[in-house]
Amino acid sequence: MKKYTYTDKKDTRSGFGAGIAELGRTNPKVVALCADLVASLKLDDFIKENPERFVQCGISEANMIGVSAGLAISGYIPYASTFANFGSGRVYDQIRQSVAYSNLNVKIAVSHAGLTLGEDGATHQILEDLAMMRALPGMTVINPCDYNQTKAATIALADHVGPAYLRFGRPVIPVFTPADQKFEIGKAWMVKEGKDVTIIATGHLVWEAIQAGEILEQEGIDTEIINIHTIKPLDEEAILRSVAKTGCVVTAEEHQLNGGLGEGVCQLLSRTSPLPVEMVGVDNSFGESGTPAQLMEKYGLNAASIVEKVKKVMSRK
Repeated sequence: MKKYTYTDKKDTRSGFGAGIAELGRTNPKVVALCADLVASLKLDDFIKENPERFVQCGISEANMIGVSAGLAISGYIPYASTFANFGSGRVYDQIRQSVAYSNLNVKIAVSHAGLTLGEDGATHQILEDLAMMRALPGMTVINPCDYNQTKAATIALADHVGPAYLRFGRPVIPVFTPADQKFEIGKAWMVKEGKDVTIIATGHLVWEAIQAGEILEQEGIDTEIINIHTIKPLDEEAILRSVAKTGCVVTAEEHQLNGGLGEGVCQLLSRTSPLPVEMVGVDNSFGESGTPAQLMEKYGLNAASIVEKVKKVMSRK
């Protein structure tokens, strides 16, 4: 197996900050908006260099979505940023009516998603946002895996016309993708080719999938690992090509099992290639307060859980 190593650890929200700062220098139509969370969203560089293209909306997320819609109608490219819970659940009606239904070019960029928000607890640990955004017609949904990929996704979205939801997080995690990568919306990244089982992972679980692949290799199991950074539109061709070879799938995501990546994969396979699937994710539960590492272990969102699910799904082939 190709060995993925890293020399640095960074939070994915800093990747967003670096990406939007670069857009501030290269694209005069990009406008940043925030709901009183500038430091958390790493917007300082953008604001320092482009104060006239920043809108501080305060603790008024619904209004931020409305302002973003107006900016999009006026020909700008607004990036509306806040915590994931506030940028999806709290403002779903505004996103549905003002952005998705109107098919406006608004980018909703949200941090502190999932269990890895940690100590703030269940009220802030949104685990349903991918499901909500997947359900909206025309909405592009992106969940990158590390700092470099988040930066690249942020930049790529400026050229994408239409509503989009970009999800990232707070914890410091390994940086293992290339700094000069080309981010293609809707195109999966083949992390590793293999023949025994397909592991389809997204976000923070991609690194865990890589670790699981190394463990399984020592036991003679050859994994194929795919990074699905674009939850919608799903790269159906890449998934079907992989499962035709391996015959079974494990999905892994920091999200509820209901409505997330795993469900999207199962919908695809039920229409085309019914075969055994196991899913790693949160099983119909809210989170709780704890360190990210404690929560990922308790809720089974780690390499050990992926290894367990791989062995289970292979026994069903």
